Amino acid sequence: MIFGVHPVDEAIKAGKTIDKVLIKHGFRNEQVAGLFALLRENQIPYQYVPVEKLNRLTSKNHQGIIALISEIEYTDIDLFVPGLFEQGKVPAIVVLDGITDVRNLGAIARNAACAGFDAMVIPSKGSAQINADAIKTSAGALNALPVCRVNSLTDTIKYLSDCGLRILAATEKAEDVIFKADLQAPVAIIMGSEDTGIDPRLLKMADQLVKIPMMGPIQSLNVSAAAAVVFFEMVRQRTTADR
Repeated sequence: MIFGVHPVDEAIKAGKTIDKVLIKHGFRNEQVAGLFALLRENQIPYQYVPVEKLNRLTSKNHQGIIALISEIEYTDIDLFVPGLFEQGKVPAIVVLDGITDVRNLGAIARNAACAGFDAMVIPSKGSAQINADAIKTSAGALNALPVCRVNSLTDTIKYLSDCGLRILAATEKAEDVIFKADLQAPVAIIMGSEDTGIDPRLLKMADQLVKIPMMGPIQSLNVSAAAAVVFFEMVRQRTTADR
């Protein structure tokens, strides 16, 4: 953590990777107009919280502002994806929509790294924080798998589609089962939260909706378990194609 108006300001100017800035309710923007301009310019998420939350994080004089330093360095997706094609790769990217549990996020990252995915995309808002628990659950995968944090998943999905990736959304609303999808081509797979699923706007942008067939009385999987099934169907298809 970094706390205090000037230390946070200096951390941003120094290029520190900041996960989120917590600001005390009632803090007036005009008091630190320059800091707020920096937050917007660098697209750093910030959130207004009760002062009690800040006091729980530190007993020192935080001046109403605490910055949470990221455990990882994020990757710029606009620069990263073209590089995959230049390297002769067949890109595979997982896009997470509304995954707020750090252990699920860590487990999905571990699955993705094991399955040979090139990157994971998360939104800057509405996503689990990549903290020590997430990294531990990922068995270190979050230190190896590039993570792209974006402000708009809809803009990112459109960008990936324009780059030539086929967009698949894993959802129980699908008619096609995952085993009928073509996962040998460049692909971006969207996984959604267990309670609300994938945003309808993203579903409309997908080239194909796919589901995992269920045979038992329980008709749903934990999202990280579902991700493993989907990811390793891609592995099966791509390794079979190489024979």
